[in-house]
Amino acid sequence: MKTGEKVLFWIFGLFILISVAGFIMLEYIRHTQTTPLYPITNHYDFSKEGLRGSTLFREKGCTNCHRALRDGTNMGVVLDGLGSKYDVTYFYNFLKNPEATYGARTIDHGAPPKTAAYVSDLPDSDLRALARFLSQLRSDPGAADSPVPPEEKSPVVESFLKSLAPSAWKKDSGNPLSNKNPKDENREPAR
Repeated sequence: MKTGEKVLFWIFGLFILISVAGFIMLEYIRHTQTTPLYPITNHYDFSKEGLRGSTLFREKGCTNCHRALRDGTNMGVVLDGLGSKYDVTYFYNFLKNPEATYGARTIDHGAPPKTAAYVSDLPDSDLRALARFLSQLRSDPGAADSPVPPEEKSPVVESFLKSLAPSAWKKDSGNPLSNKNPKDENREPAR
Protein backbone atom coordinates (compact mmCIF):
# COMPACT_ATOMS: atom_id res chain seq x y z
CA MET A 1 0.00 0.00 0.00
CA LYS A 2 1.26 3.46 -0.88
CA THR A 3 1.63 6.16 1.79
CA GLY A 4 -1.31 8.19 0.47
CA GLU A 5 -3.54 5.12 0.54
CA LYS A 6 -2.50 4.37 4.11
CA VAL A 7 -3.32 7.94 5.18
CA LEU A 8 -6.75 7.78 3.52
CA PHE A 9 -7.38 4.36 5.08
CA TRP A 10 -6.54 5.69 8.57
CA ILE A 11 -8.65 8.83 8.08
CA PHE A 12 -11.60 6.73 6.93
CA GLY A 13 -11.10 4.31 9.86
CA LEU A 14 -10.89 7.19 12.32
CA PHE A 15 -14.08 8.69 10.89
CA ILE A 16 -15.92 5.36 11.30
CA LEU A 17 -14.58 4.98 14.87
CA ILE A 18 -15.69 8.51 15.85
CA SER A 19 -19.12 7.94 14.28
CA VAL A 20 -19.67 4.67 16.16
CA ALA A 21 -18.43 6.19 19.43
CA GLY A 22 -20.76 9.18 18.99
CA PHE A 23 -23.71 6.90 18.27
CA ILE A 24 -22.99 4.77 21.35
CA MET A 25 -22.66 7.90 23.49
CA LEU A 26 -25.92 9.36 22.20
CA GLU A 27 -27.78 6.10 22.80
CA TYR A 28 -26.37 5.88 26.33
CA ILE A 29 -27.46 9.45 27.08
CA ARG A 30 -30.88 8.86 25.53
CA HIS A 31 -31.50 5.73 27.59
CA THR A 32 -30.27 7.15 30.90
CA GLN A 33 -31.98 10.55 30.78
CA THR A 34 -35.29 11.00 32.56
CA THR A 35 -36.37 13.87 30.31
CA PRO A 36 -36.65 13.70 26.51
CA LEU A 37 -33.79 15.04 24.38
CA TYR A 38 -36.19 17.01 22.21
CA PRO A 39 -39.38 18.79 23.23
CA ILE A 40 -42.53 16.75 22.79
CA THR A 41 -44.87 18.87 20.72
CA ASN A 42 -47.72 16.44 20.14
CA HIS A 43 -50.39 15.80 22.73
CA TYR A 44 -52.55 12.74 22.83
CA ASP A 45 -55.29 13.08 25.40
CA PHE A 46 -57.75 10.59 23.97
CA SER A 47 -61.33 10.18 25.05
CA LYS A 48 -62.81 6.67 25.19
CA GLU A 49 -64.13 7.12 21.64
CA GLY A 50 -60.74 8.48 20.52
CA LEU A 51 -58.97 5.38 21.89
CA ARG A 52 -61.44 3.19 20.01
CA GLY A 53 -60.69 5.23 16.88
CA SER A 54 -56.96 4.71 17.43
CA THR A 55 -57.52 0.95 17.52
CA LEU A 56 -59.69 1.11 14.39
CA PHE A 57 -57.03 3.22 12.67
CA ARG A 58 -54.58 0.33 13.00
CA GLU A 59 -57.05 -2.52 12.50
CA LYS A 60 -58.60 -1.11 9.31
CA GLY A 61 -55.22 -0.69 7.62
CA CYS A 62 -55.00 3.11 7.70
CA THR A 63 -51.33 2.73 8.68
CA ASN A 64 -50.62 1.26 5.23
CA CYS A 65 -50.68 4.82 3.87
CA HIS A 66 -50.85 7.21 6.83
CA ARG A 67 -48.79 7.79 9.94
CA ALA A 68 -50.09 8.78 13.35
CA LEU A 69 -48.64 8.25 16.82
CA ARG A 70 -45.33 7.26 15.20
CA ASP A 71 -47.05 4.28 13.60
CA GLY A 72 -47.53 3.74 9.88
CA THR A 73 -45.95 5.01 6.68
CA ASN A 74 -45.43 8.38 5.02
CA MET A 75 -47.04 7.40 1.71
CA GLY A 76 -50.11 9.50 2.53
CA VAL A 77 -50.65 12.50 4.76
CA VAL A 78 -48.96 12.34 8.17
CA LEU A 79 -51.87 12.88 10.56
CA ASP A 80 -50.06 13.94 13.75
CA GLY A 81 -51.05 17.50 14.61
CA LEU A 82 -54.02 17.75 12.23
CA GLY A 83 -56.40 17.92 15.20
CA SER A 84 -55.04 21.43 15.81
CA LYS A 85 -56.22 22.47 12.36
CA TYR A 86 -59.54 20.65 11.86
CA ASP A 87 -62.39 19.66 14.15
CA VAL A 88 -64.23 16.37 14.54
CA THR A 89 -67.00 17.43 12.12
CA TYR A 90 -64.50 18.07 9.33
CA PHE A 91 -62.86 14.66 9.84
CA TYR A 92 -66.22 12.88 9.95
CA ASN A 93 -67.37 14.60 6.75
CA PHE A 94 -64.06 13.82 5.07
CA LEU A 95 -64.23 10.15 6.00
CA LYS A 96 -67.84 9.94 4.82
CA ASN A 97 -67.47 11.93 1.58
CA PRO A 98 -63.80 12.83 1.03
CA GLU A 99 -63.85 14.63 -2.30
CA ALA A 100 -66.85 16.81 -1.44
CA THR A 101 -65.28 17.83 1.89
CA TYR A 102 -61.80 18.35 0.50
CA GLY A 103 -63.11 20.23 -2.50
CA ALA A 104 -60.95 18.37 -5.02
CA ARG A 105 -60.20 14.89 -6.26
CA THR A 106 -58.25 12.74 -3.82
CA ILE A 107 -55.73 10.07 -4.70
CA ASP A 108 -56.95 7.16 -2.57
CA HIS A 109 -60.08 8.27 -0.70
CA GLY A 110 -63.41 8.40 -2.52
CA ALA A 111 -65.57 6.17 -4.65
CA PRO A 112 -64.32 2.76 -5.85
CA PRO A 113 -61.94 1.70 -7.39
CA LYS A 114 -59.79 3.87 -5.09
CA THR A 115 -57.83 1.84 -2.54
CA ALA A 116 -59.31 3.56 0.53
CA ALA A 117 -62.88 3.54 -0.82
CA TYR A 118 -63.84 1.09 1.94
CA VAL A 119 -63.45 3.84 4.57
CA SER A 120 -66.65 5.67 3.61
CA ASP A 121 -68.55 2.36 3.81
CA LEU A 122 -67.56 1.74 7.45
CA PRO A 123 -70.37 1.83 10.03
CA ASP A 124 -71.26 5.33 11.24
CA SER A 125 -70.04 4.56 14.79
CA ASP A 126 -66.61 3.58 13.42
CA LEU A 127 -66.41 6.75 11.30
CA ARG A 128 -67.27 8.86 14.36
CA ALA A 129 -64.60 7.08 16.43
CA LEU A 130 -61.99 7.58 13.70
CA ALA A 131 -62.98 11.25 13.37
CA ARG A 132 -62.70 11.72 17.16
CA PHE A 133 -59.27 10.06 17.13
CA LEU A 134 -58.02 12.31 14.31
CA SER A 135 -59.40 15.44 15.98
CA GLN A 136 -57.48 14.61 19.15
CA LEU A 137 -54.09 14.43 17.40
CA ARG A 138 -53.01 17.89 18.56
CA SER A 139 -49.67 19.69 18.58
CA ASP A 140 -48.20 22.77 20.24
CA PRO A 141 -48.11 26.03 18.26
CA GLY A 142 -44.78 26.23 16.48
CA ALA A 143 -44.26 22.48 16.25
CA ALA A 144 -43.24 21.16 12.85
CA ASP A 145 -46.63 19.48 12.45
CA SER A 146 -48.70 22.37 13.76
CA PRO A 147 -50.64 24.70 11.47
CA VAL A 148 -50.49 27.51 14.06
CA PRO A 149 -47.27 29.57 14.35
CA PRO A 150 -45.78 30.17 17.80
CA GLU A 151 -47.07 33.21 19.67
CA GLU A 152 -43.69 34.37 20.97
CA LYS A 153 -41.10 36.00 18.72
CA SER A 154 -37.92 34.20 17.81
CA PRO A 155 -34.76 36.25 18.36
CA VAL A 156 -33.06 34.33 15.54
CA VAL A 157 -35.83 35.10 13.04
CA GLU A 158 -36.05 38.73 14.19
CA SER A 159 -32.29 39.29 13.76
CA PHE A 160 -32.42 37.55 10.37
CA LEU A 161 -35.26 39.82 9.22
CA LYS A 162 -33.47 42.93 10.48
CA SER A 163 -30.31 42.00 8.63
CA LEU A 164 -32.17 41.45 5.33
CA ALA A 165 -34.73 44.24 5.60
CA PRO A 166 -34.15 47.40 3.56
CA SER A 167 -32.69 50.27 5.55
CA ALA A 168 -35.90 52.31 5.12
CA TRP A 169 -37.78 49.66 7.11
CA LYS A 170 -35.29 49.76 9.96
CA LYS A 171 -36.01 53.46 10.70
CA ASP A 172 -39.59 52.72 11.77
CA SER A 173 -39.10 52.13 15.51
CA GLY A 174 -37.13 48.96 14.94
CA ASN A 175 -40.04 47.07 13.38
CA PRO A 176 -38.80 45.57 10.10
CA LEU A 177 -42.28 44.42 9.12
CA SER A 178 -44.07 47.73 9.50
CA ASN A 179 -46.39 48.82 6.69
CA LYS A 180 -45.45 52.45 7.16
CA ASN A 181 -43.93 54.01 4.07
CA PRO A 182 -40.97 56.30 4.98
CA LYS A 183 -41.55 58.40 1.83
CA ASP A 184 -44.92 59.46 3.25
CA GLU A 185 -43.22 61.21 6.20
CA ASN A 186 -41.43 63.70 3.92
CA ARG A 187 -44.47 64.65 1.88
CA GLU A 188 -46.44 67.79 2.38
CA PRO A 189 -50.09 67.16 3.19
CA ALA A 190 -52.43 67.63 0.23
CA ARG A 191 -54.47 70.87 0.32
